[in-house]
Amino acid sequence: MDVMSSKDLKHITPQNYLHYYYDIPYEGKTSAGKPLRKLRNITCPYRGIEIIPSEKIKEFEKNLANCKNAEDAVELLSKYQKNMLPVEKAMFAIFKDFASINPDDNLQNCLKMLKTNCLIKLKLEEMEVLDDVDMLTKRLSPQSALEIRGKSTECRQIILSKSTHDTFKRKTYLESLEKFIPKENEREIFNTIKNKALFLPTSESSKNAFVVKYSKRTHTEIVRRIFIASTGSIEHIVPASNGGLNTIGNFLLTSASGNRYRENMPLCEYIKRHPKIPQYMQMYIDDVIREIHKGNMQGNETYPYKVKKKLFEESEGRIMISLSSYNYSEDEAAIAVEEYEHRWDKK
Repeated sequence: MDVMSSKDLKHITPQNYLHYYYDIPYEGKTSAGKPLRKLRNITCPYRGIEIIPSEKIKEFEKNLANCKNAEDAVELLSKYQKNMLPVEKAMFAIFKDFASINPDDNLQNCLKMLKTNCLIKLKLEEMEVLDDVDMLTKRLSPQSALEIRGKSTECRQIILSKSTHDTFKRKTYLESLEKFIPKENEREIFNTIKNKALFLPTSESSKNAFVVKYSKRTHTEIVRRIFIASTGSIEHIVPASNGGLNTIGNFLLTSASGNRYRENMPLCEYIKRHPKIPQYMQMYIDDVIREIHKGNMQGNETYPYKVKKKLFEESEGRIMISLSSYNYSEDEAAIAVEEYEHRWDKK
């Protein structure tokens, strides 16, 4: 399904929209993240851009129904240019130039023109990550190192083939590493290897990967993909797969792209990829505090304290949030939450 019908538009929720169009799983049956979804003008704690509020999704989809060519696409996406992440911003610049010359053409044809050159560059990016993985295997036993290098060698054979089709599937390689059972004394380095492999390029991290992947998608899908990356998504600080709870104290409101690209990567590793995360986290908390002071998160006044502690633990001390601008002490925040929970008792 490319363009949503009016019937489908009525049933859009932030959760099913991201699941259907961006391969982000449903964020659990809990409603604990709802107070965060209602916030506006929030900085993405992973990427530093202003998150597009979920209320904009239906408006965007209605306009997308009338987006027939490159000129229409640029006009529609220009409204969200300030929200775009680096890869999406780079692609928008390319689409803008393309539309100025070929206004009646579509974005898929634009990407098809770029694909051959971008595929070569993408293969080089993939090889660099595999080289890093192989370098880390030197710290394993010879038998373990050989097994993992065998997997990366298979990937290289696909990458170096003369095929003009896509390179190897990143997901398949990552899944093959998950099947490997390391020795007890090799677990730590093996986890480092898996985290390094997560840096294989995706359409969120690489312009070349974007071009190769979306050159096979429709014009409508490409336009939607540029928009959806910056929409809000509820992210677990401690991943659910690692035992993270579905509670607001373990939630962040992030851009969908930031959420999807982190996958199950430990936060301390993700910071290595995006060193400005500690700075962005402070901006995020300052934005949330502003909204709490406006009365937009009643019953969740303890959220900044809970998140501060969780971020410090999960980042291994790399993220140290300041709450100096917060009007509530920790005790006052707890009292405010309790009063909100019992607000009907006196009536």
